[in-house]
Amino acid sequence: MKKSIGPKTVVYPAPVLIVGTYDKIGNPNMMAAAWAGICSSKPPCVGVSLRKATYTYGNILDREAFTLGIPDHAKVAEVDYIGMASGRDEDKFAAMGWTPVRGEMVDAPYAAECSVVLECALFKVLELGLHTQFVGEIKDVKADEGVLNENGIPDMSKVQPIVFAPESRAYYSLGRFLGRAFSIGKSFRQKKT
Repeated sequence: MKKSIGPKTVVYPAPVLIVGTYDKIGNPNMMAAAWAGICSSKPPCVGVSLRKATYTYGNILDREAFTLGIPDHAKVAEVDYIGMASGRDEDKFAAMGWTPVRGEMVDAPYAAECSVVLECALFKVLELGLHTQFVGEIKDVKADEGVLNENGIPDMSKVQPIVFAPESRAYYSLGRFLGRAFSIGKSFRQKKT
């Protein structure tokens, strides 16, 4: 029997992403965010939800652009710090020794240290209570060659992303490969006669 635990943010896992923006005077900034995910395939869009209090919130509205970097699990301590510190108070790129790279498709920087990066143009803004969801149209995906599979797509076992368990406030890495999507379940289909 299931026990009710009330309304909570328990969708697992939540990807940990590095949101890159420029501030009003052109300084690169980054923050860690885990309230994010793909929200459309045509056009390709991703949503990331931020509180208005964040420095990144205003930067996205001003520049109408952001990047999302996927850091690997070896950088979990740096990523945690990036999520705790504010760009209002310090240059997090300098503090971490990370390299800001100007986006080619949008007016936003990304961290060279993230092996996969999505360049996003602001598509829609949705007020959702404590958070505002910024929907970005993905204008380009950049990936280090070392994380690509034989088809030129990022391989999660090579990317080794960090995932977040919201209610327990804990970071994890991904587990083992289970099977191919839209294939492993075919054994349950009824045979047509």
